Amino acid sequence: MQILIRTLDILFSAIGLIVGFPLLAIITLIGLFDTGSPIFRQERVGRHKKPFVLVKFRTMKRDTASVASHLASVSAITPLGHFLRRTKLDELPQLWNVFKGEMSLVGPRPCLFNQQELIDERDRRGVYAVRPGITGLAQINGIDMSTPQLLAETDARMVRDLTLGRYFAYIVQTVLGKGSGDRVGGAKD
Repeated sequence: MQILIRTLDILFSAIGLIVGFPLLAIITLIGLFDTGSPIFRQERVGRHKKPFVLVKFRTMKRDTASVASHLASVSAITPLGHFLRRTKLDELPQLWNVFKGEMSLVGPRPCLFNQQELIDERDRRGVYAVRPGITGLAQINGIDMSTPQLLAETDARMVRDLTLGRYFAYIVQTVLGKGSGDRVGGAKD
């Protein structure tokens, strides 16, 4: 099953990067005017707890502290950032992480290394045996990193019960707008 999912990840991320290139270029250009630095890079916890650099569109001011979204201030989100978060377009550059094999389209959202409670909860449940993902069961159900135990339990259930049908269902539900994304500063975006 993992070989099939990895093959689909490579295929879909390559298609997404090629077909989505004009949109990626437009958002990058607009982002230059919004923050001066449209691409955000951050070290995250990957498969087997190995670090990798996640890329996404910047949605917060450049001087925002490197903390989980629910701990950041709502005032840190830029005007473009509000739009990108609401439409989930900020996640598009992660197709590159998927293509490189650092992530999957479906899997537990990668956390920061300073989120020790979540790391411990996921580690106890074997969540780090798989690649982190852009979306998954927790994301489509509005469960974010502000509830580490619930998130880890949901991630473990997704990893344990993942089928090809669920892989596609999570992707389709995300594209159709199900789930609200990570909270910022305790308020829904």
